[in-house]
Amino acid sequence: MPPSSRTVLDALSRAKISTLNAIINETGLPSRTVQLALKNLIALKLVNVRICLNDTRRKFYCYSRSSK
Repeated sequence: MPPSSRTVLDALSRAKISTLNAIINETGLPSRTVQLALKNLIALKLVNVRICLNDTRRKFYCYSRSSK
């Protein structure tokens, strides 16, 4: 797993649920890097995506592992 994915996963493990902008602010990584890391983590089933029902353009990223 690339270092950027580990950084994003660590940030999500602390927050449990977060938006893309919150992850970018937490990690200090560029937007594109965070998006690619999230794509990799979703493919590995370490992160789930939830859609906001009030605004379907907004997504929440959830840490899905019960233990590290």
